[in-house]
Amino acid sequence: YMTRLAIAGATGLVGRKMLETIDRKEIPFDELVLFSSARSAGQQVEFQGQTYTVRELTEDAAKESFDYVLMSAGGSTSEHFSPIFEESGAIVIDNSSQWRMTEGIDLIVPEVNEPKLDRKIIANPNCSTIQSVVPLKPLQETYGLKRVAYTTYQAVSGSGVKGKADLAEGANGKAPEAYPHPIYNNVLPHIDSFLEDGYTKEEQKMIDETRKILNLDDLKVTATCVRVPVQDSHSVHMSVTLEKEATVEAIQALFENDDRVVLVDNPQNNEYPLAIHSTDKDEIFVGRIRRDDSLDNTFHVWCTSDNLMKGAALNAVQILEQVMSLKGVK
Repeated sequence: YMTRLAIAGATGLVGRKMLETIDRKEIPFDELVLFSSARSAGQQVEFQGQTYTVRELTEDAAKESFDYVLMSAGGSTSEHFSPIFEESGAIVIDNSSQWRMTEGIDLIVPEVNEPKLDRKIIANPNCSTIQSVVPLKPLQETYGLKRVAYTTYQAVSGSGVKGKADLAEGANGKAPEAYPHPIYNNVLPHIDSFLEDGYTKEEQKMIDETRKILNLDDLKVTATCVRVPVQDSHSVHMSVTLEKEATVEAIQALFENDDRVVLVDNPQNNEYPLAIHSTDKDEIFVGRIRRDDSLDNTFHVWCTSDNLMKGAALNAVQILEQVMSLKGVK
């Protein structure tokens, strides 16, 4: 039996990280097919000593039989092609926001939950949500959660190459293309489009996805999502209200002994999670844990993670590993 793996959006920032991660984690496959838009089709990609020619993603191509498809090609492409891959027997792991809140579609962070596979499309959550729910999970298991308030400090690589260009070229006074205002030397309290209630789509995604992943439909969640002039790695501040009484020391010990996160919390030595320390790393770093004296049983947690790795490519490949192990693929 041959395992056929496809990556759609293989030439993009996340697609390339997916390839690196597949290589590093030694994901088993017999055949690999790389897809892209018509614009990037025909490019040559070197991978594991072989040269792959990137193919255009078409309906006929999606009807070929694949076992697993990693989709990193944007929402409208996924909306069109993921069901065709699914229909043809593939398990699709989609990196866009297209399917995340769809009934019957699993929204997965492997350290937190596992897929039921009612449908064969699995959604990869929003980058900021992924890095937040991983530390929230041990808190949920031990203390229970009543409320979570997020403030994010998100890197420009979350907007792909255009975001990175806006930051780099903004230094020379070039007008922004990815954002409505300069990101160089600036902070934008605006990610994705605005909704009628004044929240942005990104903020609403974090709220909805947190509830779905943690399976807490009634959890009180709020978010403010901010773009900052940082290349890579998102930082998230969480204010977390717990159901059972806790202490700072107990929460630090919980994180210290949990292999899902890395505790960096020695403020007297200026040691706390930093975006530059998270970049190119798999881990999620937590620190600056302190009690909020203005609210009952509420604690602050600062958390950083590479938004292209755990926030996107790594999480997708970990879902692939998870599904393969559920299916007994060695």
